[in-house]
Amino acid sequence: QVQFAESGGGLVQPGGSLRLSCVVSGATLDWQAIGWFRQAPGKEREGISCISYNDMITDFIESLRGRFFISRDIALNTVYLQMNDLKPDDTAVYYCVTPTEAPMLCPDNPSLTPWDYRGQGTQVTVSK
Repeated sequence: QVQFAESGGGLVQPGGSLRLSCVVSGATLDWQAIGWFRQAPGKEREGISCISYNDMITDFIESLRGRFFISRDIALNTVYLQMNDLKPDDTAVYYCVTPTEAPMLCPDNPSLTPWDYRGQGTQVTVSK
């Protein structure tokens, strides 16, 4: 069974950076698409970005382009989310996920496809 272990969150000041990690077990990234979602207090979960089995990236939030970058290390079976110039609105729990259907590919619209959450998430807090 596929499992995710997210890490790298923490408390950071506005303008700071964090790199989140998602170690995948039970599957290899050669055959798995992995996405990053987040859920802020009182808000619904939203998809941030996804990287497919063949290294194709789909960014879901236009306003985060240029600040958030998804990448992966096949050898470590790990997916990363580099977050720069963090803002208080980025405060949320961040999760790595995989598409429930067609798990090798990233959908164009994250709201129209089910996702599997297999980890506990990592808390990111942006505050002075």
